[in-house]
Amino acid sequence: KQWYQRRVRGKRAFVRMLDECEHVTLTSTWKEVRRKIKHDSRFSKLSEDDKEREAEFDRYVTDKLAQAKADFRTLLRETKCITHKSKEILRGANGDTHMREIKQFLKNDKRGLVLDDLQEDRDRILDDYLTELEKVGPPPPPTATKPLAKR
Repeated sequence: KQWYQRRVRGKRAFVRMLDECEHVTLTSTWKEVRRKIKHDSRFSKLSEDDKEREAEFDRYVTDKLAQAKADFRTLLRETKCITHKSKEILRGANGDTHMREIKQFLKNDKRGLVLDDLQEDRDRILDDYLTELEKVGPPPPPTATKPLAKR
């Protein structure tokens, strides 16, 4: 039991160290980051095995990337200038202006900036969201209510 608790504490310390390290980004490699953090006392708390530390780092970056993508999708849903008509507008004459407006709005929120290093992923998520909105169509009018379920 002590071994397990020590391991959990070591893992938490290692993750905290990665959170605090400004050199860790969504595109960082273990080789790059390892050089920057190997002198930190928390580096060896997880394990003496470098492969295990690398595996934990990979899990950390994968989790951060998944969270960043989910946060970006949430930001898109909160963006009022993106509607079911956006995809059609982007295909039209005012497409460049509308895209600039969307990107300007996204730059004002850190959730929009986190994926800057992964431009292709960010653009794909945006395009998928625009396509989804176009398929769904206009939202129901604010006066439309769901009928109450009979009890």
